[in-house]
Amino acid sequence: MASKYNEDTVEQAALIWLQELGYTHIYGPDIAPDQPAAERENYREVILTGRLRHALEALNPHFPPEAIDEALRQLTVPQTPSLTENNHRFHNLLVNGVNVGYQDSDGRTVYQQARVLNYGQPEANDWLAVNQFSIRRDSHLHHQAADLEGTYRPDILIFVNGLPLAVIELKNTGDEQATTEKAFHQLQTYKQGIPNLFIPNCALVASDGADARLGSLTSGWEWFKPWRAVSADPHSDTLALDTGESQLETLLRGVFTPAHFLDLTRYFTVFETYSGQIVKKTAGYHQFYAVNKAVHATVEAIHKRQDGKVGVVWHTQGSGKSLSMLFYAGKIIQQPAMANPTLVVLTDRNDLDDQLFHTFSIGHELLRQTPKQAESIEDLREKLKVAAGSVIFTTIQKFAPPGDATLNEPLSERSNIVFIVDEAHRSQYGFESRFIEDAQGVRQVYGLAQHMRDALPNATFIGFTGTPISLTDRNTRHVFGDYIDIYDIQRAVEDQATVPIYYEARHAKLNLDAAMQPQIDPEFEEVTEGQEEILVEKTKNKWARLAAVVGAEERLDLVAADIVSHYEMRNQALPGKAMIVGMTRDICARLYKKIIDLRPEWHGDKDDEGRLKVVISGSSSDTQLLQPHIRTKSGRRELATRFRKADSGFDLVIVRDMWLTGFDAPALHTMYVDKPMKGHGLMQAIARVNRVYPEKEGGLVVAYLPLELQLQEALKDYTEGDKKQINVQDAAAEEMVRYYHIVKDMFFGFDYRPFIEDDHPTKRLTLLSQAAGHILKGRDQKRNRFIEQTTALGRAYALANPHPDAVAIRDEVAFFQIVKASLVKTEITNPVPMGNGRTPQAVDAAVQSIVDRAVAPEAVVDLLSLAGIKKPDIGILSE
Repeated sequence: MASKYNEDTVEQAALIWLQELGYTHIYGPDIAPDQPAAERENYREVILTGRLRHALEALNPHFPPEAIDEALRQLTVPQTPSLTENNHRFHNLLVNGVNVGYQDSDGRTVYQQARVLNYGQPEANDWLAVNQFSIRRDSHLHHQAADLEGTYRPDILIFVNGLPLAVIELKNTGDEQATTEKAFHQLQTYKQGIPNLFIPNCALVASDGADARLGSLTSGWEWFKPWRAVSADPHSDTLALDTGESQLETLLRGVFTPAHFLDLTRYFTVFETYSGQIVKKTAGYHQFYAVNKAVHATVEAIHKRQDGKVGVVWHTQGSGKSLSMLFYAGKIIQQPAMANPTLVVLTDRNDLDDQLFHTFSIGHELLRQTPKQAESIEDLREKLKVAAGSVIFTTIQKFAPPGDATLNEPLSERSNIVFIVDEAHRSQYGFESRFIEDAQGVRQVYGLAQHMRDALPNATFIGFTGTPISLTDRNTRHVFGDYIDIYDIQRAVEDQATVPIYYEARHAKLNLDAAMQPQIDPEFEEVTEGQEEILVEKTKNKWARLAAVVGAEERLDLVAADIVSHYEMRNQALPGKAMIVGMTRDICARLYKKIIDLRPEWHGDKDDEGRLKVVISGSSSDTQLLQPHIRTKSGRRELATRFRKADSGFDLVIVRDMWLTGFDAPALHTMYVDKPMKGHGLMQAIARVNRVYPEKEGGLVVAYLPLELQLQEALKDYTEGDKKQINVQDAAAEEMVRYYHIVKDMFFGFDYRPFIEDDHPTKRLTLLSQAAGHILKGRDQKRNRFIEQTTALGRAYALANPHPDAVAIRDEVAFFQIVKASLVKTEITNPVPMGNGRTPQAVDAAVQSIVDRAVAPEAVVDLLSLAGIKKPDIGILSE
């Protein structure tokens, strides 16, 4: 009996939900050319010009007809051959209006912005949902896309004032082959064949009814994300997810409610040029709701409570915190209630200042100005004298009082100054005071937050952090208030906003007695955090003594050899980049030399050459060992740009402190830690490997010094779900073994060992054919299950390798992959990506490239294996 549930069912359900939101539904063929109710002249037109003209006239009643004509022309005629450039230009027209000139009654030429959308009254716009809207391919694209059909029918188009601002492509929930990912690929086909449809585009939706995802014009599949909430309570720090509705209904109600859609378009979209390509970035649901709650809290703090405390936004590292800060700044600065405010963006490190400043500079269109950096407290004073709103970057240290003074004089008494503070948990931000004794005697000193308050007594403070505020941290709450919004590790992983982090202990034997095990006390960490070891060694002899042991020649030889072996094996399964964290600058430089001795081809004399580099700070007075690795700030910035590029050839970097916070390199999948770390610094560092990247299933942290207890301590302030997201790598190996037995059992009664043990080509080819035939005996059901389970095994293997269990089965996994490849030959010439964005070919290549290279550590041990733990309890990292 044929099912009555099909793609049309999903389409009709979506149209019903849209009508409930206030949209008018029109069936596409009813307004097609040559129909009585036609709204366009031919099938190549994608804009409903009659509706657009009517909207322009209503929104700009004082404009003469020729001005409306000019606005209409600018909105309907593409300016360049580039789709992304046209889309960027069109976005500015939607947000800022169309600049047109016309003659006034006195004969003078007047230039004004013609409004395109009514942001103040969303319901006053013309909201239209059209299904089965036929569009003919542009004739000039015929030679470029001759293999594409001549006419396209997107499932649903969202028109606002006659402009197609969203495309929704749907698939049948009940058809296993009709996936959300196929809907995504259908959208890419539309972009090739009918690019004019996407020039005004603000949102793309792909869904099979059960699964639904939102993306921007330039988003790859990995950046199409779910929208998991319809609304947010501005007075709650957590977001109630809509679990009862279908994901499609939640997305439509959350994104396409008219006020939300216009808000997302106006304040939550930015464009970035990356490697010569324009990238369009749109907020995720967690950013959208958090920023709106923060804006509400800011206005309330200034006009109602008048206590200067907005609160803290905790969004876990890698989930787009910097972009959230930009979206917040872009929206709060345009709020009438704020009376053209000044925003002071505060960091506690110069390198963080540079990174965040770069993000804000990219978003200058949203900010409607170019941000500035204050070079000193005097420079900040001068910039604050400007009454008009501005965005100023500075560091916390600039608020230290001059000379012998203990408190600052006020820089400004204005009340519409907002401090946006990055990493608001830092101890430097406290109000605490203490007495110190120096050459001048005993005097009282204050935390830098107190100096900020003294300098700007009527300012308002909002904090953003990637790690939670400690339960015992009264200072941070005293400065900023309580949480505005929480987006923790668990939710970020569930949303695929980040990838999970795995942990592997590979402790080099140090031959230390218990009293000399690597430790770092809280007072020491506060003094040394973020500073080079020249100061550290002067501050605490214990660090110097420990560094001497960690940097012992024999030990570094072991660590260097293990890093090379481990990285090469991991990179065969999952190509990507690695970061090595050393204890001191001296150790970093020596470790570099030892690795280069093992792999001379990784060296490069110039910064644009070589696979391995050391990134540290320093000066001309440093030792000759360090000099080759010391660069100017601009040199380090250029090196960072090179490391971020996946195909740059710069794949491994050794750092001491730099790049451990606020540094994004999505292709980075492994971090080797050979330095005592704890607390926020540890959590921020390991989060470098959690960025989303194609085919990246997870990030791996490899520890050569004990970090288990430090992780446990650092996780105390996280939610219970978060504590389970930092996974011991043995858990990945356990998952791999489970898939291995499933696949192996499918060859019951068939001996495939000769394929592995006998390297004779003809025998192998014959056995391969027989193995494929064995699987096909079960017909399509067994064939499909074999492909599915082998693919899952490949992904799990890529994560677990080079765990000893992965090394033990590598040849069998390679055999399973070859059999799978023979069963999916039809997919090779026209590959369809599978779950998580990996094509069958990508999984094949990842595993089949594993050859006879195994980790056989002699003096480097796996702590859990050594302890005899066969099934590790992930709760080792929880309370």
